[in-house]
Order: sequence, then C-alpha cells, then structure tokens
Amino acid sequence: MQNTPGIHHITAIAGDAQKNLDFYSGILGLRLVKKTVNYDDPGTYHLYYGDASGSPGSILTFFPWTSSGFRGRPGPGQVTTISFSVPTGSLGFWAQRLKSLGTDYQGPRERSDGTFIALRDPDGMSVELVDAGSPASNDAWTGRVPGASAIRGFHSAALSVRDAEATARFLTSVLGFAAADGSDGRLRFSTGAAGIGTIADVVGSPDGPAGRMGAGAIHHIAWRAGDDALQLLLRSQVTDAGTPATAVIDRTYFHSVYFQEPGGILFEIATDPPGFTVDEPADRLGASLMLPAWLESSRAQIEKALPPLEAEAANGGEAWTQAV
Repeated sequence: MQNTPGIHHITAIAGDAQKNLDFYSGILGLRLVKKTVNYDDPGTYHLYYGDASGSPGSILTFFPWTSSGFRGRPGPGQVTTISFSVPTGSLGFWAQRLKSLGTDYQGPRERSDGTFIALRDPDGMSVELVDAGSPASNDAWTGRVPGASAIRGFHSAALSVRDAEATARFLTSVLGFAAADGSDGRLRFSTGAAGIGTIADVVGSPDGPAGRMGAGAIHHIAWRAGDDALQLLLRSQVTDAGTPATAVIDRTYFHSVYFQEPGGILFEIATDPPGFTVDEPADRLGASLMLPAWLESSRAQIEKALPPLEAEAANGGEAWTQAV
C-alpha cells in the first residue's frame, strides 16, 4: 500500500479578506504566497499562506466570502482545529507577541506531544501553536517574525467525526497512516514521514449538531502526493475501498482529487508539483493577483468585483500594530 507523506494544505472559509490577511500575515507572520481567486467563484479571493516558498505542509488557504455574512459552526464532519509547529523554546516569544498585538490566547499548556498556545482567528477558527521539540526551519518566512521563532508549517489537524473508528480505519487502511500515541480523547495517527504536517488527530463527537460551512469553518484538508503517479495510486486505493473520487483536476499550483472520508470530511489528494513559482518568481510570490489563463480575459471585471486588499502592508515592514 502506498501512503501519503502528510498534509499538503488546509482550506478554510473567512469573512473579511483584509482581517484575514492582517491576522495570518501580519500577526502570525506567514507569507502571502499566492493571491488568486476561487476558480469556481471568481468574484471571491483564494488566498494562500505558507513559508517562504509555499512548501507542501505549510500551506493554509482561504476563501473570504466577505459578502455572505454566514457564520460557520465547527462540529462532526469537519476539520475543527489546525495546529502549527513552532521552533523549540519559541512559545515565550509568541505569548509576548500576541499580547503586544492585542490578540487573545490561552496557555501555554502542556499535553503529551508538547506545549501549545491556543487562539482563534478573526472568524473564530481554532488555531494552535505547538512546540513539539522541532528545530527552526531554513525556509521560514521572516518578513515579520524572526527565523528562530517563525512558524515552520503544520504540526497536525484535528478531524471531528461521529464514528472515530470508521475514520481511523480509513486513514490506516486507505491512506497509509499508522496509529500513534494519542491524548485528550483523541486518536492520533502519523504518516511516519520526516518533516511537517505528518499527524492527524481523530476526535469522536457522536452527539451535538453537525458542523456547518461558513466563515470560520474549515472546508477541506489535502494530503500530499509527491507526484502525479503517487496521486493516481492513492486515488486507486480510495476507489478500491468503495469511496467515490473525482477525476484529477488541474489547480494550476497542484493537481487535485477530491472525496469524502466515512465521517463526511472532504479530503483531497494534492501533488507537490508544479508549485507556486509556476506563474510568479520566488521573490514576488503573493505580490500580484494571479489568474489562470482561462480567466485572463475577465481580469478587469474580476478586479473590479474584488474588495481592496493591502497585501504589501502585511508582507513587509518591521512592525505590526493593528490588533484584531
């Protein structure tokens, strides 16, 4: 059986695009790697954040549906918490930074996998910064945060489902995860690969209302495939297990296959290549609105419909003073 190396990206829904950028780039210090649009709804931004090069495992993306006003609700059938890995000993820096910028947080707290700080983004999405004993990254984005403390990428994601055992079986028998030591009522699974984004926590939530999409909710999680061949092998494992999956879809920066795991969470298999420098040089990532070729003829109309976004203010400079 082939297995995925781990998380490729996570995609969520936001409300106000500028507040989203101010938080993830301005406060958490991630790089705005790509500014494009939702290919299925070109009047909406698709914002990508990550490390300096947008490495697989560091990428968090958002659809800011500013005009909808519809709030999401975390619950079964969704990823409900994303956890970022921060370097060893850096949580003191992060506590001071968040406090100085007027951002509420809880912790640091201890658990079996390390020490963490819990906070919420402007739309209420649950975010953690986890010190699990990892070194700093050479590819960290240092536009706002020193490299010794900068977010490395994902540590893990929490999958909330009604039947934890069914999702656990799918992760292990279809995607190649292995059981690991869990805590706090979570079943933990690891790909066994080195690097970032290798852990999935399954949280059984048999009672209560199902999760609802809207601002603050996580839309889907994508698992890595190193190339197109591995993606097709993983897709075959999914369909051989009786789970329908889409054909391969070209998303410009990666190729995608989508399906739902037994708990209803939308999964994706995304390829590492071609990556984010396919349409922008590495030193200009996120600087311009990038459109696929088939939308270029509508650029003027699309730009007029999108709200203004002060991207340069978030990606550069020495200090950040706006609280959220």
